Amino acid sequence: MVPLLLVTVVAVRHHGVLADGFSRLRAAEWPWLLAASGATCLTWVAAAFTRQGAVVERLPRRRLLAAQFAAGAANHLLPTGLGASAVNLRFMTVCGIPLARSSAALALYLLAESVTRLALLAGLLLAFPGALRLGPLLPHDAMGPLLYAAGAVVTAAAAVLAGVRRLRTAVASFLRTALGELRSVHARPSRALALWGGALAFPALQAAGLALVGRALELPVPAVHTAVAYLAATVAVALVPTPGGVGSVEAALVLALVAAGGPAAVATAVVVAYRVITVWLPLLPGALTLGALVRMKVI
Repeated sequence: MVPLLLVTVVAVRHHGVLADGFSRLRAAEWPWLLAASGATCLTWVAAAFTRQGAVVERLPRRRLLAAQFAAGAANHLLPTGLGASAVNLRFMTVCGIPLARSSAALALYLLAESVTRLALLAGLLLAFPGALRLGPLLPHDAMGPLLYAAGAVVTAAAAVLAGVRRLRTAVASFLRTALGELRSVHARPSRALALWGGALAFPALQAAGLALVGRALELPVPAVHTAVAYLAATVAVALVPTPGGVGSVEAALVLALVAAGGPAAVATAVVVAYRVITVWLPLLPGALTLGALVRMKVI
């Protein structure tokens, strides 16, 4: 009942966004929206491939896929991806993988997803350098404070790590386990292909979903530029600790689509409709799946 209660609370708090999104969906071209929904469903398959590629042991396929669907719902109820991480960590431990190796596999998944997302964004920016025009939309002195803040966080983390011996020992032990898991996974080509192929397909499918919604609502931005806007926005808000990125992702996506050349009103409609398809429609079924997996002791 707790996931259902959380879904209700989140839905009530964002009822205006939901109402606007459903009204926009009624005026859209449905074939493109169905294609966007299909791309969203494939993201769970890509996540399942990546999770399997992060461990040597074979995981039960159907339960793994169901866990990714449930993890998506949990991810929108807890900040900074903690929901999906907790669900998958529990799933791997129930499958018999020790906690230390499950944690290492989780870190390997996050590393692969981050590297491929950044690589895909960099490749598209090199191929289409004019896809984003952020200059007129950002303050001229915005980069300085951001760089200083990032440097301060890194310095503080290094100081804490150097000053706390027990933490330093724990981090060293975790890194040894993670490196051992990394070598074991890449010793099997099928696992390495699943890890990196799934990690690359995941953001590509997400970006394709946004481009398809843009096509449905006649957003005057090329599909590739829309994909660049999506990747740039999600990279920018990766460290914003909001449940499922609600609020921060919408704002960043609208800004990125406007920077790609889209009118603000149409960009807002596209983002709201996209978030309804990818977040709100799967949220209740995902929460029900989460509860079922808990009752079945799969997680």
